Amino acid sequence: MTITSPGAAALRGAVGVAHTRVEGRDKVTGAARYAGEIPFAELAHGWLALSTVTRGRIRSVETAAVLDMPGVLTVLHHGNAPRLNTDYIGMLGVPPDPTAAVFQNDRVPYAGWPVALVVAETPEQAREAAEALVVTYDEEPHDTALVADHPGAYPAEGHMPAETEKGDLEGQLAASAVVVDARYTTPEQQHSMIEPHAATALWDGGRLEVVDSNQGTTWIQGELAKMFSLDESSVRVRSEHIGGGFGSKGLRAHQVSAVMAATALQRPVRVVMTRRQMFSLAGYRSPTTQRVRLGADLDGRLRALEHHSLNQTSTVYEFIEPGAGVARVMYDADAHRTANHVVRLDVPSPTWMRAPGEAPGSFAIESALDELAERCGVDPIELRLRNEPETGPVSGLPFSSRNLPACFREGARRFGWADRDPRPGVRRDGRWLLGTGTAAASFGAGAGPSTAKVTAEADGSFSVRIAAADIGTGARTALTLIAADALETTPDRVRVRIGDSDFGPAMIAGGSMGTRSWAWAITAAAGELRERLALTPDIPPEGITVRSDTTEAIRALARKERHSFGAQFAEVAVDTATGEIRVRRMLGIFAAGRIVNPLTARNQLVGGMTWGISMALHEEAVRDRETGRHYSPDLAGYHVATNADVPDIEADWVDDHDPDDPVGIKGVGEIGIVGAAAAVANAVWHATGVRHRNLPIRPDRVLTAASTPDPAEAAPSDGGAADA
Repeated sequence: MTITSPGAAALRGAVGVAHTRVEGRDKVTGAARYAGEIPFAELAHGWLALSTVTRGRIRSVETAAVLDMPGVLTVLHHGNAPRLNTDYIGMLGVPPDPTAAVFQNDRVPYAGWPVALVVAETPEQAREAAEALVVTYDEEPHDTALVADHPGAYPAEGHMPAETEKGDLEGQLAASAVVVDARYTTPEQQHSMIEPHAATALWDGGRLEVVDSNQGTTWIQGELAKMFSLDESSVRVRSEHIGGGFGSKGLRAHQVSAVMAATALQRPVRVVMTRRQMFSLAGYRSPTTQRVRLGADLDGRLRALEHHSLNQTSTVYEFIEPGAGVARVMYDADAHRTANHVVRLDVPSPTWMRAPGEAPGSFAIESALDELAERCGVDPIELRLRNEPETGPVSGLPFSSRNLPACFREGARRFGWADRDPRPGVRRDGRWLLGTGTAAASFGAGAGPSTAKVTAEADGSFSVRIAAADIGTGARTALTLIAADALETTPDRVRVRIGDSDFGPAMIAGGSMGTRSWAWAITAAAGELRERLALTPDIPPEGITVRSDTTEAIRALARKERHSFGAQFAEVAVDTATGEIRVRRMLGIFAAGRIVNPLTARNQLVGGMTWGISMALHEEAVRDRETGRHYSPDLAGYHVATNADVPDIEADWVDDHDPDDPVGIKGVGEIGIVGAAAAVANAVWHATGVRHRNLPIRPDRVLTAASTPDPAEAAPSDGGAADA
């Protein structure tokens, strides 16, 4: 039922208008407190001690001397820690990573494994004691190297099929006039958010409270309740402000060890990871090695498409980086084969990282499409448009909307693509070779069941309570605007409270599904509340509250291919004398559904594109094969793009209406990074005539490729083509 009033039209329209963050002043003035800085009486501090060997068993933990050090309260390790329940399937449909279930046995599966927690009165005392703790090990041989033909690789089922196939791939390849067969690699990448992982645990009146930095309070509530064999109602998790997550801030060792220590000491205990600890304890994007085979007619129309992706995982937990998944959506072919494989190594467990699967997978498939365009003599945009699918190439399902062609047309117009000379290595600006490149982007647009409570207060304002998480995306502001429109009021009369598991189950901030899921629940509750208000002359002092639950509505949603799409464009300058690459400008045009807040949406898209520059040119976490440990596990040694690397970057969008979607939101958190690295790499080829298939494109790789073929870039042993 729709309720209107004479002044309703004047009040509507918050969605789609740029708004600054509702909590912005609190953040810039320091009034917003993050998990690691909220004060508690009698607070103790825990410091994690990590293994120094790559694989083996703990022989002994010598705690006596440490317990005599100033301020030390306890040392938890596998010999005295409580036993945890790990035999369950979590909210996300997977068992818990044993890295989070700390101190349960004497096994050490990788370097940086948590072996003890030292708790003291101050963080300085805890750190000093943890560094003094003597742990001896029985070491074992280890394997930490991901190679394309690793004998331990196997198909990874996970949340999607490990392999898909249709048609006669080998037959279509044999019949193709043009074939591209190449390998691509992406390195290990770290989330590197500003705020480290931090949690404080305490017992209050028989109830466990955890103040945390996470991407879903009800998610963490449920995991901790199961792990410690508690009723969910006896666990409360709060996470009001989060300084970045990117997929990393789920259940980790710091929360579990803090709960253990708080239980043992019966006082609040805080555990904060150091930056170096985050390299082994907080997850990362797995390196990948990918093979793409494309077969096409001379006009660039695909007859065959094969995309195989291999990633590493730990020996204690299976995580899949589904790089081949993007090929199942993007391009049609008579024969189609994709496969995601995984190999268990003596390394930490990878985890979700902004656009898991799509970010590394798009680098491979979009680079291969660029190579195909070159060999066919077809414009890269035109080649992609010629291979637009009518339905899902693998699923056969209809698309809810697919406005990728509109993104390419608008992007080409604004970028000046029509003036591009297709020949590589012909444009110069002094010592710089100039080139432009493009790539397509896609990311799924899902929704998860959520509940929300909306209250009409006696003073005429409205309160919204939902266990959402704002990890820096501006979700709190977006939900304020959505609630204001749904209630036909102004944003200043709406207060949105988030980040508290007591507000009821809600989708996590992940998979670009957060705002879409939460908006659905808020809109449903607001609609019912307006109906009740129309029948209620007076609001009682306690207000009128309506609760929604979108579980059934989401189940009833028709099965379709639901995705955001985008077109990435990049111009680079390459100095072949020094190997330096500069991205001079980037443009991204996206079809991402209903844009709630243009200000924060553009911020997210530009942030993703910036990360794409970083992925293409800078980011690479390197392990020493002898020790299994990282070289320089910190932000001094792990290079990321900074302001100086991003001089001119612009993001915009086209209309993208989905008539079947009740809220119209698709999410913008991850689509911005997809295809961005490929656009930069394709531009480097256009500038130099040399194809780089291994990221990042470091200066040494540019120099080597400019003189002699780099063995790292050479043709794969199976006969795949390579230029340099």
